[in-house]
Amino acid sequence: MDRLILIFFLCTGIFLSTVETVGGSGGERIPGTVNRQHYGTLPDGSEVICYQLKLPGGIALSVINYGMIITRLRIPDREGKVADVVLGFDTLEDYLEYNPYFGSIVGRFANRIAKGRFSLAGREYHLAANDGSNHLHGGRRGFDRVLWKTGAFSSPEGVGVSGEYLSPDGEEGYPGNLRVEVRYTLTPDRELRIEYTAVTDRRTIVNLSHHSYFNLEGHDQGSITGHELMINADQFTPVDEGLIPTGEILPVAATPMDFTRPKKIGRDIGQNHPQLQYGHGYDHNWVLNREGGGRVLAARVIAPRSGRILEVYTDQPGLQFYSGNFLDGSLEGKNGTRYRHRQGFCLEAQHFPDSPHHSHFPSTELEPGDTYRQVTVYRWGVQKDGKEIKSEGP
Repeated sequence: MDRLILIFFLCTGIFLSTVETVGGSGGERIPGTVNRQHYGTLPDGSEVICYQLKLPGGIALSVINYGMIITRLRIPDREGKVADVVLGFDTLEDYLEYNPYFGSIVGRFANRIAKGRFSLAGREYHLAANDGSNHLHGGRRGFDRVLWKTGAFSSPEGVGVSGEYLSPDGEEGYPGNLRVEVRYTLTPDRELRIEYTAVTDRRTIVNLSHHSYFNLEGHDQGSITGHELMINADQFTPVDEGLIPTGEILPVAATPMDFTRPKKIGRDIGQNHPQLQYGHGYDHNWVLNREGGGRVLAARVIAPRSGRILEVYTDQPGLQFYSGNFLDGSLEGKNGTRYRHRQGFCLEAQHFPDSPHHSHFPSTELEPGDTYRQVTVYRWGVQKDGKEIKSEGP
């Protein structure tokens, strides 16, 4: 029956139809541009396309349809100087050979699932153990390693790229045919807005996120430990040696996990604390402070030299902060840059890791007839002469 449903989706185009257009309906389009260029060819002969989005003022975004990977994000500093603030590679071949999720969409389940298995409706499902004995970011061929069906668009809200992917029943061990759509929109308010939706024909689990490594001084400008970070969370989910949540939800107060007030990423990272030892630094989920639904300010980062400011707003319950602990100089990135220890950080809005094994965590289950939705916004500003110049919050 599942196979017949999949054939129906493919033949009718319900899951995979996208109109390739640059144009909006209703209202005036913003003065931005989208260029579409050949980026490379996959081993099976499929073409990989790069979309280059530009807005007045110097902000620009490059996205490829392989993994929906953001390969470049150019942001002005306090003096108007533009720099690429995400780590990545110059060629498709580099992304195919080894990519620690630079710039990609991760799923079906972002983060870790203990022992690569979970139970749903009385049945146990087995997933790939691609992170020691655990499952990480959707498995050996997660959403970061598939070709998405993409199209460009322009609207009064901004210019962008939409991507659709049909994950068939049983892919990487997950149940259900899952249709996923991701939309990247670059707005005149210096926002990168990421919108996710997903539907299924069978009960399953879903937890999607974006995995750019940021360096607000520029991708080639060394360590991020001098960046000032605030995370809007009074609690976090501690982990064991395998970085699997213990199930506890603990206060950050009086621990190196406390970012409720801005502090340099490197200030406490070297402390002799079990959580920092397990993660070789920060690689944890923070429980975001919120009252009710909607988007909240999850995190705020300031780069001291350039003055660039990044704010993250999300409707998700958690934020994974990763401090680039396993970058070791072995990867040669853009323009021949060697990405060394803690040269980039990730702020991944998502549900909690290993949620299927902890009933008191927010649920990641998705039923037929329901729609998974997420909106996360990365908003940019600058600090100049001790004053902050940025847009209003969403």
